[in-house]
Amino acid sequence: MNITLPGKAATLMASQRERAEKQRARLGVEARSWYRISNAASDDEAEVMIYDEVGGWFGCTADDMIAELRQITAPRMRVRINSPGGSVFEGIAIANALRAHPASVTVQVDAVAASIASVIAMAGDRIEMAPNSMLMIHDASGLCMGNAADMEEMAELLDLISDNIADAYAARAGGTREQWRERMRAETWYLPEDAVENGLADEAVQAPKAGNAPPAPEEDDEPDMARAWDLAAYGYQGPRRDEPKTEEQQPLTINIGAAVGEDFVEQLRALVRQEVKDRTVAPASDATPTGPVAETEPVEPAPEPAAVPEPEVPAAEPVDAWAADIAGLLTTPADDWAADLTHLIGPDTSSRAAAEA
Repeated sequence: MNITLPGKAATLMASQRERAEKQRARLGVEARSWYRISNAASDDEAEVMIYDEVGGWFGCTADDMIAELRQITAPRMRVRINSPGGSVFEGIAIANALRAHPASVTVQVDAVAASIASVIAMAGDRIEMAPNSMLMIHDASGLCMGNAADMEEMAELLDLISDNIADAYAARAGGTREQWRERMRAETWYLPEDAVENGLADEAVQAPKAGNAPPAPEEDDEPDMARAWDLAAYGYQGPRRDEPKTEEQQPLTINIGAAVGEDFVEQLRALVRQEVKDRTVAPASDATPTGPVAETEPVEPAPEPAAVPEPEVPAAEPVDAWAADIAGLLTTPADDWAADLTHLIGPDTSSRAAAEA
């Protein structure tokens, strides 16, 4: 914040405006301006940009800007600030002009609002901090030429102006003048969230996300990999019972005789019948009775029966090694399996099968 020598303030302010007018006349209409006003940002909102030093050497002074502010007829005004500060009195005049304007004023700090530019920001009905922008406050400073009395007078004026600036922050954010003077003496910088937390801004605008990536799925939205193998998850309920079976759904029937030959089937039947016959004969008991035996009179042994000649057994038909392996499998005590196999190779209707049965 820059000020001038108190005793010569009017002379130096007039000299500053004279230099600005001469510079503007020399550069013509293309002269660089530290502010710009547009009443065509939208039908109901005007845009004011303060993008340089306040009251700078190249452009208009506060009275020119205020004159143009009066031309704004939109009900809303957005003041965009990117300024390192400048003249204290020029900035206070601009801030009061914004407060007095009938439009609803929203101040948007685009990059930095430092020094007196931060005081201009306090004039908004609403203050927004753009992403990564900053706001800075500090004590007023100035130049003085003269004797010791002039220096003392300058020091008193600087303290008075700094107190006045502190009141502007306190009116907006609360607190006391001395509390804000302490922060100003330390030259405090505020990030968007800090400015909101300390009451110097109403909102820290969030940066838009890059692209249009969808939000990350919640845990409940995780895909269930097991559902990929569960057809019921896709509405499949199996074949209906009342639907007639198609040709593909008919049970498969195999003719074993045609597959392996009638001779092998006959051998397999003989093996099964022999297995069933062996199971129906009760094995002799080798168990010896236990416990006390009553004394009885000796019994004469019965005469041995006459020997009965054993009937001649016809020689079994030769079988190959594979049939022998099958016969070994059939000697297992799997009665249920034998019954199923017997059903599969049941008696044939041929005359040969009837003769062997």
